[in-house]
Amino acid sequence: MPSLVARGQDRKRRRKAEQSAAGGKVQPAGYLQRGPRNWSEQVDRAAKSELVTSLNAVLKDTGLVVVAHYAGMTVAQLTDYRKRVKDAGGKVKVAKNRLAKLALKDTSYEAIADLFKGQTCLAFSKDPIAAAKASVTYAKGNEKLVILGGAMGSTVLDANAVKALAELPSLDELRAKLIGLLNAPATKIARTVKEPGAKLARVIQAKASAA
Repeated sequence: MPSLVARGQDRKRRRKAEQSAAGGKVQPAGYLQRGPRNWSEQVDRAAKSELVTSLNAVLKDTGLVVVAHYAGMTVAQLTDYRKRVKDAGGKVKVAKNRLAKLALKDTSYEAIADLFKGQTCLAFSKDPIAAAKASVTYAKGNEKLVILGGAMGSTVLDANAVKALAELPSLDELRAKLIGLLNAPATKIARTVKEPGAKLARVIQAKASAA
């Protein structure tokens, strides 16, 4: 069992160590030096910073962003939504509103920062139609996904505009139609090209006959 002298020396050594950790200042007995951030907080902060940086880079190379509420959706439903958007060529990201707004800075999508209120997620794609089409289609089958709006570059879209955009063919669909047209016989191509003019001519002819 240590003597009183040994225990006294041990207390002095601990005291000096505490003073050294506190920058030489004398602190009350039992003082515990606390750093600016513990390890887990530092890791969390680094992860948030990386998220903002990576999302910002993605948004600078994105053709369309759709913002939606997803409150009440289960993990399985959110996973299914992510998969559908991914299959369409896009991606879904869930982030705290404050971080999402930071990621929007210095991109053409800064104007939609006000949409990030409540439990939100964003879907985006290089294709200016894909994310809207996949999101609107999914929302039709799951009312818990509520389209708030979005943007196509610097053009801000409300919910109705996003839904209207979803009705248009995607770039992949347009490419498929173009390839189909290029592979068609020359007579069909000529007929397709002339068709709008032929329809207009028939309308004019009908109008003239009625007069």
